[in-house]
Formats: sequence, C-alpha cells, structure tokens
Amino acid sequence: MKALSTVFWILAALLSDVMCAVVAYNYCDMLWGIRYAGYSAPASTAFWAAIPFAAAIAVSVVLALFFRRKAG
Repeated sequence: MKALSTVFWILAALLSDVMCAVVAYNYCDMLWGIRYAGYSAPASTAFWAAIPFAAAIAVSVVLALFFRRKAG
C-alpha cells in the first residue's frame, strides 16, 4: 500500500508541473492573440485550464493519504 501512496504523490507532483506549463502557455497565447489576432476574451481565461488539473491533483493527494493510512 505504501508503494501506491508513493505513486499517487509522484502523480500529484507531475500533474502540478504540467498544470503550470499548460496555464503559462495558454496565458502567453492569449496575450499574443489579444495583441495581434484580435481575441476578445481576457487573458485571465487561460486560468480556466487549471480546473481539471487541480481536481486531478486533489484526487491524487486524497488517494495518497488514503493508501498511506491504510499501510500504516
């Protein structure tokens, strides 16, 4: 069970890194689009991409804590 806990902690860390990269890319793309391509949405809409990642990170942390407690 401790191995599963470790796997979920690693998954949460990787997902948080990917989330930061995706949001940063989308934010920069929105800024470019507003300036040069005529986008009408504000750049802050790029942060909506973080919602599914945040949910997955929360589930990973809860599962990691669950399996850690089960093993201990």
